[in-house]
Amino acid sequence: MYLLFEEAGAFKTGIERTATDASIQVELPSGRRVKVKTANVLLRFREPNPAQLLTEAEALAETLDIDFLWEVSPEETISFETLAEAYFGKQASAVERAAMLLKLHSAPIYFHRKGKGLFRKAPPEILQAALAGLEKKRKRQAQIDAWRTELLAGKIPPEWAPLLDQLLYAPDRNQIETQALEAAATERNTTPTRLLIDLGAVASTHDYHFGRFARELLPEEAAPPHWDEALATAWSSLPQADAPAFSIDDHTTTEIDDAFSVRRRADGGWRVGVHIAAPALSIADGTELDRWARERLSTIYMPGHKITMLPPSAIAPHTLAENQWVPALSLYFDLAPSLALERTETQLERVFIAANLRLNALEPHFNEQTLSDGLPEPFPWRDELKLLWDVATVFEAGRGKSSVQNGIVDFLFYVDWAITTEDGPGFVTLVPRPRGAPLDKLVSEWAIATNVRWGEWLRAHDVAGIYRGQPPGEKVRMSIHAEPHEGLGAPCYLWATSPLRRYVDLANQRQLLATLGHGEPLPADRLAELIPAFETRYAQYQEWQRHMERYWALRWLRQERVETTTALVQRENWVRLESAPLAVKVPSLPLLASGTRVRIAIETVDLVDLDLKVRYVATV
Repeated sequence: MYLLFEEAGAFKTGIERTATDASIQVELPSGRRVKVKTANVLLRFREPNPAQLLTEAEALAETLDIDFLWEVSPEETISFETLAEAYFGKQASAVERAAMLLKLHSAPIYFHRKGKGLFRKAPPEILQAALAGLEKKRKRQAQIDAWRTELLAGKIPPEWAPLLDQLLYAPDRNQIETQALEAAATERNTTPTRLLIDLGAVASTHDYHFGRFARELLPEEAAPPHWDEALATAWSSLPQADAPAFSIDDHTTTEIDDAFSVRRRADGGWRVGVHIAAPALSIADGTELDRWARERLSTIYMPGHKITMLPPSAIAPHTLAENQWVPALSLYFDLAPSLALERTETQLERVFIAANLRLNALEPHFNEQTLSDGLPEPFPWRDELKLLWDVATVFEAGRGKSSVQNGIVDFLFYVDWAITTEDGPGFVTLVPRPRGAPLDKLVSEWAIATNVRWGEWLRAHDVAGIYRGQPPGEKVRMSIHAEPHEGLGAPCYLWATSPLRRYVDLANQRQLLATLGHGEPLPADRLAELIPAFETRYAQYQEWQRHMERYWALRWLRQERVETTTALVQRENWVRLESAPLAVKVPSLPLLASGTRVRIAIETVDLVDLDLKVRYVATV
């Protein structure tokens, strides 16, 4: 006797060998014997043989009309054999009975199982809802298949245009667009992101990375508020500074926050002015411009791109551009002939900016070598710069801390968008610049001296400020308390010299102006509210700057077709390239001491994942 039985949700056939009331020993077509519960046996038959029954029944089941079976079935529970006899006749064969079982079992939306071999047809309303769901699923899959075919043909479906940003940066796997994209990417043996980029979803890999930054960190696009020129009418009443000033910046700087003036006193001493742009004079707390700046909190820097904290209309009247009178908050340092500091004085005034000096033009004349030679060649502002340098060294010695870390090479990035390379618009130039150059130290020391003294001034006037402190043994932190800064060797340190570029400096400038009688200072709790948001956003901006610097460094390797380069071992199998600001893991690197110079071969440069694969070549 042959048996059809159910085991673990599957139908199987075999030959009955021995039986008890509770179980039967069955030999499967493969020859293996299994023990089957008697209750699991659904059909006993003599022909065809067990190996043929399911094959023939499956073929016959495909011909059965499930809609017709549902129509003719009674409302009550019915067995598959009873329905088979009603459909095929009383003498229905084992194949026909098994075919009915398989058909009913395979259509759960038409027939609900009510026991072993027992079924009950679904109520009409439930069936219609289930069929509608199936049709929706069918159409959904048909759309996925159509989009997948379109993607594989090299075309992005035009109706995806509004969704491309989401598909690139925040795909939802429940969306059929994402499912179609993933299916096409799998078939192409790539990732969904790479497939979209290859198909032109973004103009270049640069746009892909910048788009992620914009989505995550930039406020929604809105028309910037306009700076009201009427606010400048009160500037004419400000006193005029008695010495011309000059700034020192990179040639790409447009928000010029600070400038210097130097005047020789009759007694042989000096009066040095540090002049800071004064946007807080006309951008009051709570105004539209203030809210715009507070939402951004800082100017955002990255190679080839800059997003300013203030809109251009507000930068133009305040930046310390040459050949014009501008309002400034000035801190004057009165120095004895010995360069000893005698006193400081804060003034709100108008300053004439005589020159915007640029680092690339200055450094050939003002560097370690020319300083050691006594600056023998004349150049504009030579004597003033020499005095500023001499005092800066006095400031540094007085603090006992260096303002810049020597021995490190930084890279300046310059992107020419007028040139297009094989990787898209933008030709990048990397300019190595040793950290700790004299001009860096000069600017840093005077900024520190100014921020320290203004911090002390606010504290002396009992006016709140936002400070950066570092108590002994702790990390640097921002607070409204004037704490010592161990890393700088300073009694306290205020951020107040970049009000065009950092919101904290703008807020602190309002506090400084209030001590001079211009407006009311904000209470400490209002300032404290700024700190968490600023620290978070500022760290995010810096991380994205590093991200985009890595991108452009990798672009430079491809642009210049660098095949091998030198690098310095940092630790274990990590090295840092000497030709570009890139650290990379070298699996093939032998065990070498930190600082060892090696030559590595560039194998692959990935501009999507920003990955670099290299191979050790030799120790130099």
